[in-house]
Amino acid sequence: MTGFNEPASTQTALLLLGRGTDSGSERGVDCPGELPAPSDPDLVERARAAKETLGGNVFILGHHYQRDEVIQFADVTGDSFKLAQQAAARPDAEYILFCGVHFMAESADILTGDHQQVILPDLAAGCSMADMATASQVEQCWEDLKRVGIADVTVPVTYMNSTAAIKGFVGREGGLVCTSSNAERALRWAYEQGEKVLFLPDQHLGRNTMVREMGYSLDDCVLYNPHKPNGGLTDEELRNAKIILWKGHCSVHGRFTLECVEEMRRLDPEVNILVHPECKHEVVEAADYVGSTEYIIKQLEAAEPGSSWAIGTELNLVRRLANQFPDKKISFLDKTVCYCSTMNRIDLPHLVWALEELVAGRVPNTITVDAETAGYAREALDRMLTLP
Repeated sequence: MTGFNEPASTQTALLLLGRGTDSGSERGVDCPGELPAPSDPDLVERARAAKETLGGNVFILGHHYQRDEVIQFADVTGDSFKLAQQAAARPDAEYILFCGVHFMAESADILTGDHQQVILPDLAAGCSMADMATASQVEQCWEDLKRVGIADVTVPVTYMNSTAAIKGFVGREGGLVCTSSNAERALRWAYEQGEKVLFLPDQHLGRNTMVREMGYSLDDCVLYNPHKPNGGLTDEELRNAKIILWKGHCSVHGRFTLECVEEMRRLDPEVNILVHPECKHEVVEAADYVGSTEYIIKQLEAAEPGSSWAIGTELNLVRRLANQFPDKKISFLDKTVCYCSTMNRIDLPHLVWALEELVAGRVPNTITVDAETAGYAREALDRMLTLP
């Protein structure tokens, strides 16, 4: 019995000291491993001064998952595609400073003019999902489909969360890009062009869209593992599949489990479970509402005061929404998963450094996509933009 009593006593002591929460009985938006405050207290003023000096020459984009210390300086906030569109809509801005991750900055470079330069404050800000599909792996997959005799009836579709090289491959092979908001429309377009779809790189968005939105069965989906010969699939499995899902996932959304949902319902029978479609299929099936980042924000904007919500998406956004809507009870769906580690590489020190470099006449960390790749990727993006 001693082994069980000691942790409870410690937890109680921490609660009395105001230093913790009872993770066994409640949820919130606090992370056990909070991000440290910027070490230099003058950083905020330095950022303001540099941005004011640069004026209209710089346009700062902030993804929803960024820290508040960065978001406060963003001219526009949004999801990856909205931000890329906003960059393209600002031809007068010489510098596009993208506070997000690498694939987002690539998309901005593809959509902006040659006279504009896209800057990523920290080149280490990548995306684990995008990195799960390399150009050589996807080319090998396409060779597998050719050998089986199905490449000519397969349309590749890639999620926005992919590298420029993957978008370029998809454009070259007659496919298109999709977002979490228009994945269903993109897939319906693809099936008008061919019999099968190769969906990159997020298996969960592809599976959830096929089964939940389009009425297909799980048996219509197969999972291609690029680390196994023939993707770990038989020729017959490839021929019979309606959609070939790439074995990739979001490291944040993939951590939410069915147990998280069930525990929240036990703790609060009135709770509304709202999750992103990058979550696992069983989580999405157990949720009350499923949608993109923009959908999640709109649902909470329209929610009744006093209503209770558990959100399955990145913690920075959940916390921001909880602060924005104090009349609603908003909690993080899980009690252990916290921030997107790569997205949070863009912090205030990196932002200040990038701005001050521009003030000094030096252009840091430019993101440039080669012309051939950009051309094909633009085709894939343009096909998405013409969706009904």
